[in-house]
Amino acid sequence: MYDLISRLPARQLLLRQAPTLVGALAIAEMFYKWHSFLLETGGFLLTWFVLDALVSVIERAFARGARTGPPR
Repeated sequence: MYDLISRLPARQLLLRQAPTLVGALAIAEMFYKWHSFLLETGGFLLTWFVLDALVSVIERAFARGARTGPPR
């Protein structure tokens, strides 16, 4: 976690990680009622990982589409 915060610029932390963090926190708060702090924390971290991975895939898809441009 320290490496994540110390290596990424503040702009990327705010624009990229904050929305996925808040989304994962909201999902975990609403749906994860496992009566175990460890399980719920693990579920939250896994959810954050999956949301961040989805955002990465979507960003790459849009970047690839922007490079090739619209079909002629």
